[in-house]
Amino acid sequence: MGKVTRKRYAAEFKSRVALEAIRGELTLAELVSKHGVHQTMIAQWKRQAIEGMAATFSGKATSEPPVSPADVEKLHAKIGELLVERDFLRDASARLGVIRGGR
Repeated sequence: MGKVTRKRYAAEFKSRVALEAIRGELTLAELVSKHGVHQTMIAQWKRQAIEGMAATFSGKATSEPPVSPADVEKLHAKIGELLVERDFLRDASARLGVIRGGR
């Protein structure tokens, strides 16, 4: 018996089926036979679509907040400090004979 893999559906297909389910023009059984998808999947996609719409209209942004230029500058400064520290410790370790070579 071969390996059984789950069928994956494109987001466009899921949204189309979910929209049909939300419209209610066809019963769940009719949607199952029309699209060949299990009724549990259709119900789940419908629920996710409705929850997604609620989030869209709630005014809450789901994307990450923008990073300010000041934060980027601070992070670049920190990276510079860490590079200087690393180089110093590598060179000091080489001088003490803890590691071979330097640069």
